[in-house]
Amino acid sequence: MPEPSSAATEPAAAAVYVDLREEGRELDLLVAELSDPGWAAATPAAGWSIAHQIAHLAWTDRAALLALTDADGFGEMVAAAFAAPDRFVDDGAAEGAALGPAELLRTWRDGRAALDRALAAASPDTRFPWYGPPMKAASMASARLMETWAHGQDVADALGVRRTPTDRLRHVARIGVRARDYAFAVRGLPAPTEEFRVELTAPDGAGAWTYGPPDAPQRVTGPALDFCLLVTQRAHRADLGVRALGADAEQWLDIAQAFAGPAGPGREPGGGPA
Repeated sequence: MPEPSSAATEPAAAAVYVDLREEGRELDLLVAELSDPGWAAATPAAGWSIAHQIAHLAWTDRAALLALTDADGFGEMVAAAFAAPDRFVDDGAAEGAALGPAELLRTWRDGRAALDRALAAASPDTRFPWYGPPMKAASMASARLMETWAHGQDVADALGVRRTPTDRLRHVARIGVRARDYAFAVRGLPAPTEEFRVELTAPDGAGAWTYGPPDAPQRVTGPALDFCLLVTQRAHRADLGVRALGADAEQWLDIAQAFAGPAGPGREPGGGPA
């Protein structure tokens, strides 16, 4: 997709690092006092408990840390992933989930702290390796925030907790907009040739986050929270207030994803957040 408007440009490094730190802290508060049976509670992701969700975040935080600090070590991690492309995500989550809750929580916290230090020390203009195109540190932090928020939604759903949306969702929305063409490509579909206008109501209900040309004939509108739930596939489109104008925009909302990798199955109607 052509570069969106200034609202979707690369985030300021210092601000996104603070937001990533806060996103992790809020999820930490959800799980810190869980009993052992609580860690074993099933989440909406098939076969994944709360322990699997936190273990996956710890695993991907470690991958990001290696990408920033140890290119050879990260290359080995990528090679292992390519050797088992259908299993490496589940295998990594299962390995971490096998730890005791106290050890898993400590591992995740230590990894978050180490990644926070590495991001702060990283050159802001250097592009670091990743599973897709290389990324600057600020964009890597945005991606980590998006994933932390999305897996945090799975945890919140498992616990029956309704989280209060914050302006940190701006990072998730930005990635969702920028990943439009990827969502088509990963399904073997041609991407639309024109930009869309995306207009999202900010979590405070007053502001608006806008992307793309104001006069674009194809448009997407709705609450920022709903858009973020859609592009992270944490709720079905039928359960959300996101609307499209135009055939290509309609198709995008059916397949949108903000995450790298194969197209996910998403959730069934009625299976959105608790």
